[in-house]
Amino acid sequence: MQKRLIVQKFGGSSVANVERIQNVAKRVVKYRKNGHDLVVVVSALGDTTDELIDLASKINSDASEREMDMLLSTGEQISVALLAMAIHKLGYEAISFTGAQVGIITDKNHTRAKIVKINGDRIKEALKKGKIVIVAGFQGMTLDQDITTLGRGGSDLTAVALAKELAADECEIYTDVEGIFTTDPRIEPKARKIDAITYDEMLEMASLGAQVMQARSIEVAKKFNVPIQCRSSFSDKPGTMIIKEVKHMEDVVLSAVTLNRNEAKITICTVPDKPGVAAKIFKELAEAEVNVDMIVQNVSHLRQTDISFTVAKSGALKAIKLTKKVAKAIGAGEVLEDEDIARVSVVGVGMKSHPGVAATMFDTMAKNKINIEMISTSDISISCIIKNQLAEKAVKALHHEFGLDKR
Repeated sequence: MQKRLIVQKFGGSSVANVERIQNVAKRVVKYRKNGHDLVVVVSALGDTTDELIDLASKINSDASEREMDMLLSTGEQISVALLAMAIHKLGYEAISFTGAQVGIITDKNHTRAKIVKINGDRIKEALKKGKIVIVAGFQGMTLDQDITTLGRGGSDLTAVALAKELAADECEIYTDVEGIFTTDPRIEPKARKIDAITYDEMLEMASLGAQVMQARSIEVAKKFNVPIQCRSSFSDKPGTMIIKEVKHMEDVVLSAVTLNRNEAKITICTVPDKPGVAAKIFKELAEAEVNVDMIVQNVSHLRQTDISFTVAKSGALKAIKLTKKVAKAIGAGEVLEDEDIARVSVVGVGMKSHPGVAATMFDTMAKNKINIEMISTSDISISCIIKNQLAEKAVKALHHEFGLDKR
């Protein structure tokens, strides 16, 4: 068998306890026995990151982002050391590193830093010595030697960036599911595993709520054409390949239905309908680094308008405070917030060459008495904001209507 360099990433559920860490160690050693070089990226154990966030909130609900990075980066440091120990127990050489130790340099944007460059020399030296290299995901370091984190799901980004930097032959992302599915199997048992999907479709799915991979990691994979296989830590079955092109991709209208419950809708009532008002609202939000997604504006004949937009629930508190401040400054009316919403989306490259997808989606919603509050489209997706309690009903109906349970 030809020797290859493989980057593997194991998520928190894959290393949630001692038994699972030992399972990962056995899987890694199996690859090593076949003669491959391995760089293994690991997330924090189970729900460690959430537990650390909860602990910090009890100490200081307004903790600085720098100190949050110092705290949250410790989760991965525990994981890499334990995995290295488990591999040693199996009689193989392994060495664990933090992101900083392997030269992952980021910008200064704490809690959501971007990778600027990677110095892979230390990894290459360890590989030359025949060691399995274990790297803490989700983290890096600024040029000023401050620890940073790469945002939720950042271990995916670590793995893809290392695969690119090291010119790896393959990048494998291990999770607790067997790959990418046509929708969440916990909602729709008839969901099917997809054998191959394009970067564009996966990026759209990730940004629309599918939580299998971090959207930024897919962006990097697409930019540098890094093939990814998303597969299960608990099975030897092939997973889903994420690649540039999929054979006959335009023959399939839709690839998946996604659901995102992590958004809030904010509405500014009776906004003066004059030039520059919308710019003022969204400039304030942008300067505060609040990411606005869908926007709907309704113009009335009374020269006033309502503007609705969505933000991530995690940024809703900040967005509401800023929006109320701007609304007062521009002479607008009441500001309303609704967190009881969900975004249901259909995704597929084939939509570009198949008309009528929007009509079918809206007709399906109407048949199931699901009211649509907001609509957003792209070349390969259509999204609707609906009431949260109707979300699963919508997913099942769309999955069936577009035949995703039959192929």
